[in-house]
Amino acid sequence: MKLAGLVLLALSSSAVSAKPTFDEYLSTLRTESETLGLSSDTLDEAFASIQYRKKTIVHDKAQPERKKITLDAYIPRAVPEWKIAKARKLYDQNIELLERIGKDYGVQPRFIVALWGVETNFGNYTGNFSTLSALATLAYDGRRETFFKKELFAALKIIDEGHITIENMKGSWAGAMGQVQFMPSSFNAYAVDYNNDGKKDIWNSKADALASAANYLKQAKWDDTYTWGRQVTLPKGYDVTVSGLKQSKTLPEWEALGIRTFEGKSLPNVTLDASLIMPDGESGRIYLAYNNYKSIMRWNRSDYFATSVAHLSDAIKFRD
Repeated sequence: MKLAGLVLLALSSSAVSAKPTFDEYLSTLRTESETLGLSSDTLDEAFASIQYRKKTIVHDKAQPERKKITLDAYIPRAVPEWKIAKARKLYDQNIELLERIGKDYGVQPRFIVALWGVETNFGNYTGNFSTLSALATLAYDGRRETFFKKELFAALKIIDEGHITIENMKGSWAGAMGQVQFMPSSFNAYAVDYNNDGKKDIWNSKADALASAANYLKQAKWDDTYTWGRQVTLPKGYDVTVSGLKQSKTLPEWEALGIRTFEGKSLPNVTLDASLIMPDGESGRIYLAYNNYKSIMRWNRSDYFATSVAHLSDAIKFRD
């Protein structure tokens, strides 16, 4: 009897801890969402549209650890010559809009175009996954349930406010949306209705998308007095532990430590804070990164992403 009791207890515990079906999980999310102050019509339509998307989980689990390649190899792939040419063309074609946005938000237009280009090839590759289904599927999978539930609820708010319809709310498999690939929470924090049509439309409105990107950088403490940083060289015997984004010195202080421009010249004699970064170690490209670089890193915490944006922004500015 004792053994039988243990078996029954084990079976009972297993039943209690069994994972709910996706439909059961959605029902729980629907109940939780009722506390958000959203209309019942929005919630009914939204949850009726959500489906489990196995392909989303396949993408999530298939994310490989990046093979070690250097920036010398990565940047030409991320910012090929055709993308530089396209960035320059779009910059020129949209200069009036870009200069107005740049003035309103205090961000140089070339950086807005560079982010646009690196993120979605200037709005041409924004993803075709249903945002609601992707977020609900990822939350159900459980790897980062709290995060993706928060993003799902943020997406419901966007729909409830009328910025986009359920069927048109599409993006990446991870829930990033529109021409600037905002997660729903970022949309709610930074998206703007720049064309004043009553909607914050980062999917179809170039003005809204680019102004939203500029607003993000502004809120991330962008300073259009300065650029992002510069490539530099180290003196022989340099103590490489004196580096990293958490360590900051003025340009004259870096100059005193023997840091020089990539061309071997003196650094600008400006009291500007900078951090010495070495994404590939001391044998790779080395940069003095200004605070604007850190603003880009808030957008995407990858030195490879940030340096790609920096490279494209410089290519827009410095033309043959």
